[in-house]
Amino acid sequence: MTASVEARETAQLAAQAAADKLATDVSIVDVSDRLAITDAFVLASAPSERQVQAIVDEVEERLREHGIKPVRREGMAEARWVLLDFVDVVVHVQHAEERAYYALERLWKDCPTIPFVDRDAPPAANGAETAEPPAATPVQDLGEDAGDTEATEAAAGDAVDGPAAGAAPDLASGR
Repeated sequence: MTASVEARETAQLAAQAAADKLATDVSIVDVSDRLAITDAFVLASAPSERQVQAIVDEVEERLREHGIKPVRREGMAEARWVLLDFVDVVVHVQHAEERAYYALERLWKDCPTIPFVDRDAPPAANGAETAEPPAATPVQDLGEDAGDTEATEAAAGDAVDGPAAGAAPDLASGR
């Protein structure tokens, strides 16, 4: 069983409203096979509590224009993770930190996603190919060690590849 047509349309409306208020990482997950209480989750992130509130307000307003009202609203006081329950669709607007920590996409990874493309995004953001090739990486001046093959290879490896393959980043020092 997949999400109903009405749920898919509601989810698309909510996702576009969130995107219009500059939400990031907007996605729709079809949870209808796993949950009996709803058909789809709309997931969206924001970098601040104020932005979370703005996104929530826009989603509610846009769906009200289509005669769809939330039956439950939770989390507005803290505005770190706000949940809007529209019965067939549940909208989760999370602060970016909460989104990374709780990783709802990982929890629901067995569920299919419903494609969403922001109608106002530039073509490159929508997955369309661009006519321009990517910019070249500037060449690093190696200074006095330019004749030293080992120094040249090490600097080139760092500039192109970053840390050596398999090397774990040093999280304690922030590098």
